[in-house]
Amino acid sequence: MDKLKKVLSGQDAEDRGGLSEAVEASSLSWGTRVKGFIACFAIGIFCSLLGTLLLWVPRKGLHLFAVFYTLGNIASIGSTVFLMGPVKQLKRMFEPTRLIATIMVLLCFALTLCSAFWWKKQGLALIFCILQSLALTWYSLSYIPFARDAVKKCFTACLA
Repeated sequence: MDKLKKVLSGQDAEDRGGLSEAVEASSLSWGTRVKGFIACFAIGIFCSLLGTLLLWVPRKGLHLFAVFYTLGNIASIGSTVFLMGPVKQLKRMFEPTRLIATIMVLLCFALTLCSAFWWKKQGLALIFCILQSLALTWYSLSYIPFARDAVKKCFTACLA
């Protein structure tokens, strides 16, 4: 468990300088971080499910779906900030191995909301929500070693 704490907090391969000790002294305890992660992730799931239920509301259902679904996904991604910290999370999000996936996720978030509110295209908003889910899946797989390679091989084998 201590090894997991060190890896997630970024202490595993870093020098322990005065700045990192000061940041660590003012940071949350491990138990609080886990509770924050669980709470934020649960809020994200709740918002996504609520958005899915609101899809069937007449008139503004698609707008509510797009907003709550996107907010739920943002909260789910944001929940990892509690485990790693905001700076480390941003550094990891924009590493070269997941840069394209991160850009696609953020682009899908923006396009979902734009298509629901400004362009008023319901079908397009639904397509962007689907693309949002696919982009988030690909982004999440980037944190699991060799997972994206396995998915690529699986799809290649299925299509061949």
